[in-house]
Amino acid sequence: MAHTQIEAAREGTITDAMYRVAERENRDPEFVRDQVAEGQAVIPANTNHDALDPMIIGREFATKVNANIGNSETTSDLEAELEKLHTAVHYGADTVMDLGTGSDLDAIRETHVDHSPVPIGTVPLYEAVKRAGSPAEITTELLLEIVEKQARQGVDYMTIHAGILAEHLPLTDGRKTGIVSRGGSIVASWMEANGEQNPFFQVYDEICEIFAEHDVTFSLGDSLRPGCLADACDDAQYAELDTLGELTRRAWDHDVQVMVEGPGHVPMHRVAENVERQQEVCDGAPFYVLGPLVTDVAPGYDHITSAIGAAMAAQAGAAMLCYVTPKEHLGLPDEEDVRDGLAAYRIAAHAGDVANERPGARDWDDALSEARYAFDWREQFRLALDPDRAREYHDQTLPEDNYKEARFCSMCGAEFCSMRIDQDARDEGEMESLTNEEEATDLESSPAAEVNRPPVGTHESGDLPSAIDDSDERSVEQFGDD
Repeated sequence: MAHTQIEAAREGTITDAMYRVAERENRDPEFVRDQVAEGQAVIPANTNHDALDPMIIGREFATKVNANIGNSETTSDLEAELEKLHTAVHYGADTVMDLGTGSDLDAIRETHVDHSPVPIGTVPLYEAVKRAGSPAEITTELLLEIVEKQARQGVDYMTIHAGILAEHLPLTDGRKTGIVSRGGSIVASWMEANGEQNPFFQVYDEICEIFAEHDVTFSLGDSLRPGCLADACDDAQYAELDTLGELTRRAWDHDVQVMVEGPGHVPMHRVAENVERQQEVCDGAPFYVLGPLVTDVAPGYDHITSAIGAAMAAQAGAAMLCYVTPKEHLGLPDEEDVRDGLAAYRIAAHAGDVANERPGARDWDDALSEARYAFDWREQFRLALDPDRAREYHDQTLPEDNYKEARFCSMCGAEFCSMRIDQDARDEGEMESLTNEEEATDLESSPAAEVNRPPVGTHESGDLPSAIDDSDERSVEQFGDD
C-alpha cells in the first residue's frame, strides 16, 4: 500500500484525499491525481492528522493562503496560540504554520494537530536550537530526532533549510541586510562554527525516508531570500534556488511531496521573473511565496506592501501565499493582526485567480456587485470577504435597521449617490434598465473552487479551543488516505 499521496498517484490510485480535493476545487479527480503524480501539486496530509480536511496546493488550482502563528520567548501563552489558530481558520487560512520559539512547543503543536482541519506546518530547526542551547551545538542526530517526532505528532509539512550551502555564504557579503531568514541565519552560523556543510543537506535522504513514512510534505526553505529590494534576485538567492531544484528531484525519488519557498522583498517589475525562474529550476513544483514585499518604506503596513506583490505572484503562477501581518518587522502579531493579514492575502489570492481566469472565480465579484447596485445591504454583508467588518463600517454612521433598505450610504448621501442617480435616470429615460433577475449570478451553481466562494471561513471550528460561534461556517467531513 502506498504511504504517500504522490506514491499512490504514481501508481494510478485516486485516494480519498484526492476525491475530497477534487470536490473542493470542482475539478476532475483524475486531473488531481495527475497533478500530484507529476509533482505539480501537493496534498499536505500526514497520516497521523486525523482532524484534517484535505486541500491541494498547485498552480493549476485556486491560490491558497498560509497564516503564520506562534509564540516567542517573550510571549508564551498556550491559550493565545490556540485562539490564533481559531482566528486563522475562521478567517480563511488554507494552512497554518506554527513558528513558535517559546515554551510548551510540544503541547501547542499536538493540540493544533488534534483540532485543526487545515494542514499544520512547522520549522523543526527552531526546536533544535532550543534543545541544543545554541546553533553551534545542533547535531544531525538531534535534527533527525526532532523531525521524526514532529512527523509522528501529525505535522503535515515542514520547512527544511537544506538549500543553503557553505559555498553560498560569501555571496551574501555585499548585501544590505545579509541573511534575513531566521532558519537561514541559524544554519549559516552553524556552518561557520563547525566548518562543515549544512547539516540538513548532510542528512537529507534520511529526512526523506521519515517524510515518506508519515507522508510529510517538504517546504524547502528559502534561507537566502532577499530582505530588502536592494538584495532581490542576487547571486546568493539564485544559487540557493538551483540547489532547491536538485533537492526537489531527490525528494521525488523518495516518493515525497515538495513545495518550494520563495522571496521575500522583490520590486514589482521582478516578481514574475522570480516565479517563472522557480518553476523552471524546480520542474514546476508548487511555489510558496512570502509576499513578496514590493517596497521597504512601510513598517506597520507591510500586509499591504506584501499583498501587492502576492497578487502579482499569484497571477504569475505562485501556488500559495504566506501572509504578512501589519506587525511584520515590528513585533509578534496578535489576533487582530492575523485577521488583517488574512484579509489582505485572501484578496491577493482571489485577485490572482480572477486574473488567471480560474473557472467561476469572478462569480463572487459579480454577485456582490449585483447586490451593491440593488442596495441590498444585507446581501452585501453576507457576500463580503469579512462580513463582520463590512457591517461594522456601514453601521458606524448608519446603524438603524431602516438604513439597511436605504438607497445610499454615508459616503455620498442620498443626493449624490451615483448608483441611485443612475437607476433613477434609467427608470425615467431611454437607457435600458440593468435589473434582470434571470441574469443574476448564481453562486450555488458556480464552478468556482470552494475558496473562491463565500463564506471565506469554510471550516467548522466548533471543535477548536476558544471557538467563536459562527453559524455561517460549513461543516467538515473527515477523509483519510487509502
